[in-house]
Amino acid sequence: MKIELSYGKSTLGVALPANARPTVIRKPSFPVPASPAAVIEAALASPIGCARLDELARGKKSACILICDITRPVPNGLFLQPMIRRLMAAGIPADAITVMVATGLHRPNEGEELAELVGDPWVLQTVRVVNHFAQDDAAHVDLGFTSKRRTPVKLDRRFVEVELRIATGLVEPHFMAGYSGGRKVVAPGVAHHETIRTFHSARFMEDPGAVQCNLERNPLHEEQLEIVGMLGEVYALNTVLDEHRHLVHANFGEIIASHLAAVEFTRAYTEIPVGRRFHTIVTSSAGYPLDQTYYQTVKGMVTPLDILEPGGTLIVASQCAQGLGSAHFREAQRRLIADGPDAFLQSLLAKSFADVDEWQTEMQLKPMRVGSIVLYSDGLSDEDHAMTGVDRTSSVEEAIARSIEGHGDPEIAVIPEGPYVVPFARAPGGAKAQVAT
Repeated sequence: MKIELSYGKSTLGVALPANARPTVIRKPSFPVPASPAAVIEAALASPIGCARLDELARGKKSACILICDITRPVPNGLFLQPMIRRLMAAGIPADAITVMVATGLHRPNEGEELAELVGDPWVLQTVRVVNHFAQDDAAHVDLGFTSKRRTPVKLDRRFVEVELRIATGLVEPHFMAGYSGGRKVVAPGVAHHETIRTFHSARFMEDPGAVQCNLERNPLHEEQLEIVGMLGEVYALNTVLDEHRHLVHANFGEIIASHLAAVEFTRAYTEIPVGRRFHTIVTSSAGYPLDQTYYQTVKGMVTPLDILEPGGTLIVASQCAQGLGSAHFREAQRRLIADGPDAFLQSLLAKSFADVDEWQTEMQLKPMRVGSIVLYSDGLSDEDHAMTGVDRTSSVEEAIARSIEGHGDPEIAVIPEGPYVVPFARAPGGAKAQVAT
């Protein structure tokens, strides 16, 4: 049997050993609308918890639309122009409309990359498109602290001070905030580094509620909701994609209500009850753009942990064409390797603010506590791979064969789309799923 794992801008073909008994875990098939443009039009025509966009814009003098950065495959080219045209028709001049890339602490997207991200030359020619810079102190407004956990709340003033605020994004499982999109595009998307580094501190990361697909008692989600409330009126356009990156759902509305509605739509397709655990799991980092750095690859290691037997082997294929990640992340990985997992975690627990990007190294500790990790990547240099702290393989097929032999168990789980599918060990019980053996 041959399987295709999402890898780079294509797939990686893997011929399974003859003795392997695979369980292939995918999203169930979404109904794919014939017209993506019609999906956007319908979303804008039937808002959730607010008036239509043209009505919201009437009488306003300025607007800011947030978009996710290049690490998220959001179909910005489908919805930015229709939204901007509505704003302009309602009386907001083009030079008072800003599209802002919600980078969080990621690098800015510029040049050809920005054009790819925006996906529509008309948008770049018509309105101002800018990046958020979390470490520019003067660019943020201090809104105080959250009430329960005392998170400092500082947000990009270009978003805070406009009259109409809109976040856009992709709703999918997120390994800390439960689900991405909505309120998360605001914070950490356009938050100051102190806000982001508080979110990424060990007191949040080690909280048992800060896991994928969970919004109940999730400290990150709760803080994000309060931060959005501190801003006043905020709206959102939420999108959902299938594994082929086709738009299958969109809605528009008040940011909290519309996001929760998109989450409920998504749950039935991404939370997959499998009914057991496995000694061998083969997965990916979801292909381009998520698998372009090892930094993002950690997500694919965390997502399937519920079905990994303690002591099992997790095999991850990720292209990592842009290498390890930032210099900050490299330093965190160096400390992990030099100090060891336990000492590294203790150093994190002593901090109020996480160092930039070290939280992803902390997340890597989670699969390391459960089993062993084997990475296949043709994009990492020997030096970069040495900084990952995980085992390396030059062949996914060989890694599978070794795992089957070592565990004496031919049953394996295969998750071609990586972190966009969240398998659970609980037994199926009415939920939609596509689990093929």
